[in-house]
Amino acid sequence: MKIALGSDMNTNLAKFLAEELKKRGHEVDVYGALVATPAPWTKVAIEVAEKVAAGEYGQAVLCCWTGTGISLAANKVKGIRAALCGDAQTAAGARMWNDANILCLSLRATSEEVAREILDAWFENEPSTDEEDVACLRYLEEWEARH
Repeated sequence: MKIALGSDMNTNLAKFLAEELKKRGHEVDVYGALVATPAPWTKVAIEVAEKVAAGEYGQAVLCCWTGTGISLAANKVKGIRAALCGDAQTAAGARMWNDANILCLSLRATSEEVAREILDAWFENEPSTDEEDVACLRYLEEWEARH
């Protein structure tokens, strides 16, 4: 899968994520501080989210110090369901129940081992086909189309 990776800081975790995604067979393009600075989290998130929404990437991974800012900014783009995940179970749920298309991580709180577990859960899970889950996502899409 073609994946965008964006971060507002060029940290060891961000570099680890790029390598880990490539090891898993993904084509990875990097954005933000992985390319140049300054890289405000708002601009990194919006740039990557717009590319995912346009179909240029199947999914993305975004990082900032807490993960919160980058997820808030990415979710401003129509069609984006960015999920801040601090553990594997949250990542699995975000993919299954929310059909999340952008994984957001905290550069401060995520170790490489936990990041690996989160990526495992993220890529091992597919969106649910349960009628209630599908109805919830359809409601969000309809609401988004009206606003």
